[in-house]
Amino acid sequence: MPSRGDPGDPRGSEQQPEQEPGTVGTTGPAPLVLLGVVGLVAGWSLRLAALRLGYAEPDVTSTSLALLVFVAAILGGSAWLTRRAVRRDRSRLAHHAAVNRLVLGKACALVGALLLGGYAGYGLAQLGVGDPAAFTRLWRSGLGALAAGAVLVTALLLEHACRVPGDPE
Repeated sequence: MPSRGDPGDPRGSEQQPEQEPGTVGTTGPAPLVLLGVVGLVAGWSLRLAALRLGYAEPDVTSTSLALLVFVAAILGGSAWLTRRAVRRDRSRLAHHAAVNRLVLGKACALVGALLLGGYAGYGLAQLGVGDPAAFTRLWRSGLGALAAGAVLVTALLLEHACRVPGDPE
């Protein structure tokens, strides 16, 4: 049976990059951009969908903003502690703990990109709206996009901190 990527494979002839089995790589820019665009479209269409269905426009709450800042702070602290443990003494951080932190970083980076796009899209949908509450939703969406961006950046820092010095990956 032909393997994926062989010329006789009916599933396609695209070449997959070789990666050792059981390895996890860092998150590339393509999924982050894709999820950001999906979030942008979803956030922008949220206002239109709410109005079309007869619901009130959702507000961006202070609780959601505080939660994003809290998650970014936890990720940043974890990235700093992980980097310090890996750089000083590699034996201090167990392999399974490093993999767990890497997977946490990957998941939070993907969610951060989605939320960044969603808050930005919802904020863009508020531009030009004559409702006085739209201005509040606009600046809170901007704060949400900044907080989601902080989650994204700290998650990528956590991923990067899991790299062992001297390893190519």
